[in-house]
Amino acid sequence: MRSILLIISLLFLLFSPIISGVNAQETVIIDGREVTRVVIAPPRSPIAVIIKKGLRQNYDSKKFESPAWYSAQKLYYFYGARHFEPIWLEEGQNGEANFSKRAQQIIELFKNSYLLGLNPDDYLVDDINLQLVGSEAADLAKVETIFSDIVLKFAQHLYGGRINPKKVSPFIDYKVNKVDRSELLLKLINSDNPVQILLSLEPKHKEYALLKSALARYYDGSAEQAIIIPDGKILRLDDRDERIELIRQRLGLEITDANKNLFDETLLLAVEKFQQNMGLNIDGVIGPATIAALNGGNATTKEDIIANMERWRWMPRDLGDFNVFVNIPQFRLEIFDKGKAVHSTRVIVGKVKFKTPVFSDEIEHIVVNPYWNIPRSILNNELAPSIKSNPNFLNSQNMELLLGGKTIDATKIDWSETSLDKFHVRQRPGKNNALGSVKFLFPNKHAVYLHDTPAKSLFSRSTRAFSHGCVRVKDPWGFAEALLQYEPKISFASLVSQRGGAKERWNNVSKHIPVHLAYFTLRADENGSIRSYYDIYGHNERLKQLLGLN
Repeated sequence: MRSILLIISLLFLLFSPIISGVNAQETVIIDGREVTRVVIAPPRSPIAVIIKKGLRQNYDSKKFESPAWYSAQKLYYFYGARHFEPIWLEEGQNGEANFSKRAQQIIELFKNSYLLGLNPDDYLVDDINLQLVGSEAADLAKVETIFSDIVLKFAQHLYGGRINPKKVSPFIDYKVNKVDRSELLLKLINSDNPVQILLSLEPKHKEYALLKSALARYYDGSAEQAIIIPDGKILRLDDRDERIELIRQRLGLEITDANKNLFDETLLLAVEKFQQNMGLNIDGVIGPATIAALNGGNATTKEDIIANMERWRWMPRDLGDFNVFVNIPQFRLEIFDKGKAVHSTRVIVGKVKFKTPVFSDEIEHIVVNPYWNIPRSILNNELAPSIKSNPNFLNSQNMELLLGGKTIDATKIDWSETSLDKFHVRQRPGKNNALGSVKFLFPNKHAVYLHDTPAKSLFSRSTRAFSHGCVRVKDPWGFAEALLQYEPKISFASLVSQRGGAKERWNNVSKHIPVHLAYFTLRADENGSIRSYYDIYGHNERLKQLLGLN
């Protein structure tokens, strides 16, 4: 009976034409109205009956309208449009069922997926029974349907990543890049080169490709052995620490019994030279930023490369020909024009307890002489005691109290009987305004933006996490000039002419500019060099844990 079922199944597969470009949905006109209906073709072979049953059970087992439910539904519709016939199996020379040529090509891709920063064990699972030892129709149907599911799983991992960004942190707010499952399967079954189709799903970002090349060097043995310097206390001249021997080794300095744990003058000069080459503050102090930089380049681990490749899969597929890129661990803002950095400046990001969120948006407005509308959290937690104890506090800070959009005299309110909850507070434009002279808005649910600041001294620090979440720009007017390069309606001169005075001036950008608040602890360049940055929020370490890399 088993052989009969198998022969019948394979005959149907071999002699029934594969429906090219078929879709399980079609548009029809009913009573003059255009509607979409689902088309499910009946199974025409014993194995197709079993495939249909297995797909239906999988579909019905998912929570209604959950992502898994929609995913199972699409797979059911796809097979249903082609009579539930197999895609990945074919008859071998001895009449036994084998994987098709395209399936074998994909299996080889699975085996080498570690070169893509993925885990082969996620795809080479026992359930697909690579040798097809069992040849009962039910076993073959199981292999067929599971293999489709694994192919789609691999494709999704390659295209949008293995880990949902929100599992790393609620401050990472990317919409997961999703593969069109039905469209992909159609391309695969109609192609003689399915591997090329799957590899086309990789991110096209240049830095992703450079990290991928660096990962290959680790696996082929051409990468140098990493010298990883652990985190610890800040080191200064004359300090003693066991890590100093590793730092000397990393910088290529002579190591003796007398100096291996001592921060001496020779090490100081080498650290200052290294900081200069890396664009760090040249202070001769070995803090978190310098340690991270020392752990870059040849000291980078493959685990860190894999984690940063994963984050590139989260990024929008198209960053925009002209875009703003803020890398939080790097404390730096860059403007890219057709892939080339045309402007760069230091930034200050949120403190660890006020993390700057990670997401992409578009700059829509440039506001000169901005008001600072004080966030409710800052008002309640930091300003409220001063407002209630000192009637003139708001005036002394060039701030004003508002109720229903109208300015209220705070000195005439009895704060012992009145709550601040119904009021808003904002700081007027001026030289001491917390936002400085200009801000750059990309309206978002996180209420963060880029802005100037009067506190310029903090930009001299190597580690610059001091804000409540917004991004402070060291050179906001240089940034504004570079930002307006392609803006037809706003000139930089007109923007500068608005500067100063007590009136807030809004300028609407006619062509919105993509802005990316990103989080990469590794950056790669075309020379093959990799720079490492301090994992200020712990996002990288958390991602490595979720990926099983620790």
